[in-house]
Amino acid sequence: MLEGLIAVSERIQEINEKITKLYPSTTLDKKTETLPKNDTNKFSDIITEVSKRYGVDDKLVESMITVESNFNPYAVSPKGAAGLMQIMPETAKELNVKDPFDPSDNIEGGIKYLRSLLMRYDNDIQKALAAYNAGPSKVDKFNGIPNIPETVNYVNKVMNLYNKKGV
Repeated sequence: MLEGLIAVSERIQEINEKITKLYPSTTLDKKTETLPKNDTNKFSDIITEVSKRYGVDDKLVESMITVESNFNPYAVSPKGAAGLMQIMPETAKELNVKDPFDPSDNIEGGIKYLRSLLMRYDNDIQKALAAYNAGPSKVDKFNGIPNIPETVNYVNKVMNLYNKKGV
C-alpha cells in the first residue's frame, strides 16, 4: 500500500515538473484545485463577455470547452495543450496567454484564436474548428477538414453539442 502511494506521489511530481517546463509562469499549487465535472456556470460570465468582445457565439465556445477539457481549467493533453480551451504552448505565446491555467487568460486567448480562424475561413465554423484542432496548415493543405480521425471526431463532437444548444 505504501509503495503504491509513493509511486502515485512520484508520478504527480513528474507531471508537475512537465507542466512547469511547458508553462514556467504557472504556480503548482493551482493544479491541486479540483472542480466538479462540466461546471459551465463557473465560467459562463467570462465566456459571454469575451465572446461578445470578439463577436464569437458563446454557445460555440461552451461546446468547444466541453470537448476540449470538460471545463477543467487544469487539463493538460498528452501533446501539451493546456487549460479550458487546450491551448498549445506555442500558440499561447503568440496570443500572449501568460497563464494557460487561468480561466480568464485561457478563454481570452482561445476565443481570440478562434476569431482569427473564423476570419481566415470566411466564418466556416467547421473549417475553423478543424484548424483549431489540427492547425491551419493542415486545413489549408486539404482545403477543408483534414482526413485525420481525431480532427473529424473533434469537429463532429463540437458541432453536435453546438447544434443541441439550439443554433
